[in-house]
Amino acid sequence: MMAFGSPGGSERTSISSCNAMLRELQQIWTDIGESEVDKDRMLLELERECLEVYRRKVDEAANSKARLHQSVAAKEAELATLMASLGEMNVNSPIQSEKKTSSLKEQLAYVTPLIEDLKLRKEERFKQFADIKAQIDKIMGEISGYGNLMNSVNSMNLEEQDLSLRKLTEYQSHLRSLQKEKSERLKKVLEFVNEVHSLCGVLGLDFGKTVSEIHPSLQGTSLEQSTNISDTTLEGLEQAILRLKTERKVRLQKLKDVAASLFELWNLMDTTKGEQVKFSRTTVILGSAESDIAEPGALSLDVIQQITAEVERLTKLKASRMKELVLKRRQELEDICCRTHIQPDPSTAADKANAMIDSGLLDPCELLSNIETQINKAKDEAFNRKEIMDKIERWLSACEEENWLEDYNRDVNRYSAGRGAHINLKRAERARIMVNKIPVMVDNLISKTLSWEDEKRKLFLYDGVRLVSILEDYKLTRQQKEEEKKRARDQKKLQDMLLAEKEAMFGSKPSPRRSSSFRNMNGYRANGNGSVTPSPRRNSVGCATPELLTPRSYSGRQNGYFKEMRRLSTAPLNFVAIPKEDTISFSSVCGSEPESPPQP
Repeated sequence: MMAFGSPGGSERTSISSCNAMLRELQQIWTDIGESEVDKDRMLLELERECLEVYRRKVDEAANSKARLHQSVAAKEAELATLMASLGEMNVNSPIQSEKKTSSLKEQLAYVTPLIEDLKLRKEERFKQFADIKAQIDKIMGEISGYGNLMNSVNSMNLEEQDLSLRKLTEYQSHLRSLQKEKSERLKKVLEFVNEVHSLCGVLGLDFGKTVSEIHPSLQGTSLEQSTNISDTTLEGLEQAILRLKTERKVRLQKLKDVAASLFELWNLMDTTKGEQVKFSRTTVILGSAESDIAEPGALSLDVIQQITAEVERLTKLKASRMKELVLKRRQELEDICCRTHIQPDPSTAADKANAMIDSGLLDPCELLSNIETQINKAKDEAFNRKEIMDKIERWLSACEEENWLEDYNRDVNRYSAGRGAHINLKRAERARIMVNKIPVMVDNLISKTLSWEDEKRKLFLYDGVRLVSILEDYKLTRQQKEEEKKRARDQKKLQDMLLAEKEAMFGSKPSPRRSSSFRNMNGYRANGNGSVTPSPRRNSVGCATPELLTPRSYSGRQNGYFKEMRRLSTAPLNFVAIPKEDTISFSSVCGSEPESPPQP
């Protein structure tokens, strides 16, 4: 019979109990009378049954050991996975040493707390990654323009990813980079939005509608709605700004064109300052640079339409007053030509202008523009002629002084002690000085005129007549006058001699009535102061009288240089007056030569 036992006390107690029960069983078999063969057979069966029980327990213990070993291996694998996921790789050595000195249950008890701690750390690390990942996904969605669609894609298999501190640092660095990019993009978006707002204000456009067409988030004021900062939004804003700037440029040019027409109509219509003040805002806008225009509604369609309406109103009013404006500008042209002694263009004369406007053959605006061109040309011509015209005025002034001096010399009472005699005497002295300069003035004027004609390559015309011809005629006439004066002095001396001879023969002076016989001698007749003037005859330059031919005297004569008759503002100058008296006294004949005032 087999004996079962073990060194332990409980086991020894169990063996003693088994032996006692075996003895009791044998005694029972003896009492029953079982044979030894039956006893051995039943003991073998009992031993077989005990072995089966032990085998079953051994199998159960082996299975339990295998499960514990598998659990320990699983825990170790889980621990290794957690450690690898968290990036902590230096924990294997304590586990290996623990395995050598402890049972499986002890190993399992040692690993389990480590796993629980690592799970907690992984959970915290996972929350950190999830938070950073959510921020990254949100910013990337804003940058890409697809919202939170990337969140689910990037968050898939998050547990399988690396949760180490190194990876967390990379994610944090990536997040900071995205935050910086978002800040820059947001700043740029805000700058673009502000510029769009300013341009919409200047152009009078709906800002909300403009930015909503780019992206709805640009207009929204909800805190839950984030501003879209994608490349598409930035590109849309840039295109909108470019489009608005182009529209601003087009409207500004349109405003300038309309305003130019308005200003031109103001000048033509002589619009008062009070009527212009309501458009002073437009004047300020036009005086500013395009980039400096920021006033709301400055370039709105309403402003342009208001100015356009005003231009249309003034245009209609101008049409009714066009004839008046044409005549006014024509008169202005004639005034300029009169002052500068230029022949105005006869094609725009008042009678012709009225006829063309009434017949509708010519647009009044075109006619007015033609007259404006002629006015500008006349002003330019006046500027070019100014120096010579000033010399002409000084010459004419000297001629007037010469005329006055001759009248003064013919006055028999010029030396009387009447009021103002000393003033006339001083003027006569100044006049003699000026008259003596006339030949030099004329020569200088001829030289200056010829230089002007050479420079300008055209003739200098004075009321349609070449000025050089006038001056040459004047010089010739003046020379003839001087010769006539000389002949008159010689004739006077001859008369004095004849009178002296008659006085010696007859012993008395002839009566004044008989002295009139000297009125017509050899084609000469005596004038009121005793001087002798030649009778009218045609000279070599076509003069009807021997008077000096100044430009003012040319204006009243029919001359081949004229294209039409025109009278100047100044009366003709007659340097040799022909008195109306038919008789002269003997004493006036004797005193024909102007004398110097008596010396005190």
